[in-house]
Amino acid sequence: MTGNINQFIQEFAILAPPFLLALTLHELAHGYVAYSFGDPTAQQAGRLTLNPLKHLDPLGTILFFIMHIGWAKPVPVNPSYFKRPERDMLWVALAGPGANLVLAVVSAGLLKILTLTGSLLPIFLLTPLQMMLAASTWINIMLAVFNLLPIPPLDGGKVLAGLLPPQMAPTLRRVEPFGFVLLLLLFYSGIIPKFILPLISFAHSLLAG
Repeated sequence: MTGNINQFIQEFAILAPPFLLALTLHELAHGYVAYSFGDPTAQQAGRLTLNPLKHLDPLGTILFFIMHIGWAKPVPVNPSYFKRPERDMLWVALAGPGANLVLAVVSAGLLKILTLTGSLLPIFLLTPLQMMLAASTWINIMLAVFNLLPIPPLDGGKVLAGLLPPQMAPTLRRVEPFGFVLLLLLFYSGIIPKFILPLISFAHSLLAG
């Protein structure tokens, strides 16, 4: 029992920092791009911040440490401020997964540099840093791939709505209130894991080598 508790604490200490950073930058990217297109909603809500506590969703955070699938509290966006709502919303939606992909590339690069120069650091620092960077690479790839699934309310659903003809986009948006239930059904049925795990593994092999 004590061994299990110690293992959980060690895993939490390694996963928590990269997970919090990944979620924070994901939501900050959404809010910042929306703000650049003229929407002050995220700024007024105090969400243009690197403070992870402003972005955490309690259920999404708990499930990450149980199932390794999680999410943050969505940044509020009001497309009525945009000059071209459909196009601008597409870029806002892409910003979150894009930030995760950039962070995954940076994490993988730093891990390779640290591996080459690791002898300069004491082992008690080197090993946790390597584990955190490896976890950051995987977490950010996972978040990017998962969020790009074309299912509302995920970012991929908003991207798809921006790509569809104007007369079809409202139909997709009507699915959004039921999207969370649909995601849970697809996840527990094994359809989502079967689809995204190979993509995550492929992207991870490209970055991590």
